[in-house]
Amino acid sequence: MSATSLTHEVLRQALGPVPTPASLEPEVHEEVQCDGYVRRRVSYDVPSGRASAFVCVPDGLAAPAPLVFCHHQHAGEFDLGKSEVCGLRGDPDQAYAAELAQRGFVTIAPDAIGFEDRNWADGANVGWFELSSRLVLGRTLLADCLQEVSLAIDCASTLAEVDATSVGFIGHSYGGRIALWAPAWDARIRASVSNCGCIPYRDSFARDAGFQAELVVPGFAARYDVEDVLALASQCEVLVIAAADDVWSRGARGLGPRLHDLGATHVRVHVVPGDHEFRAPQRELAYEFLDVQLGRTPAGGPA
Repeated sequence: MSATSLTHEVLRQALGPVPTPASLEPEVHEEVQCDGYVRRRVSYDVPSGRASAFVCVPDGLAAPAPLVFCHHQHAGEFDLGKSEVCGLRGDPDQAYAAELAQRGFVTIAPDAIGFEDRNWADGANVGWFELSSRLVLGRTLLADCLQEVSLAIDCASTLAEVDATSVGFIGHSYGGRIALWAPAWDARIRASVSNCGCIPYRDSFARDAGFQAELVVPGFAARYDVEDVLALASQCEVLVIAAADDVWSRGARGLGPRLHDLGATHVRVHVVPGDHEFRAPQRELAYEFLDVQLGRTPAGGPA
């Protein structure tokens, strides 16, 4: 348990300022009919440039559906982002934006800063440049990433097919890390699933783990850790799925007692056998959790 209680104000101060966004100016570039949903390729303005995302809308909606932000993994593959979680390229086990749309959710899957359409270096790692160019100005890359989560939700919430009162989040690895932070940043997120991304700062000092550029917040780990961030988001039910042999799930078994000490009863930690994967049984566990927490109504009729 931290010596000093983390508050939303302290968190925002630690993350540093973000630029004031202008109008989103959304544009739909393409619509493709898929198996059970329509996939739209969209773009919209964010302070660091033009965001690029897929929005997947289920067929036959009888009423506005819950929205789920689907954050892609890292895996050192900077040419992949939204396309992987929509099942167009990469690992089929990462196609949760497509699978959730088939299940009846509207999903939005943007490229994170430095990935796929947002990579300006022919697929090279630009994360450390994106971090350092902010740090010298007293800003962090994490704050901009979290602001872009909010802007994506803003964009999708304007759609007639979306129930903007029912917003969720899901991610694996890098996406699983952001799934811990996003509900503390944006109170609209009511349910969040983190898969294989819960390693705390205290367990990241090992050389086989280390620190991802997007999660570097100067001074934060001297007082706080991920359980403090999770405890802030009391409006959000959180499911943390961790794998027993996964480096990025390291420390998962210790989260429960620490969360209990902080009174964070809205977080549940589920440890499964295996390595750094998002296998079908874990995805089904995640989807059922989102079904319940977001009150999903199946496409075409009442639940």
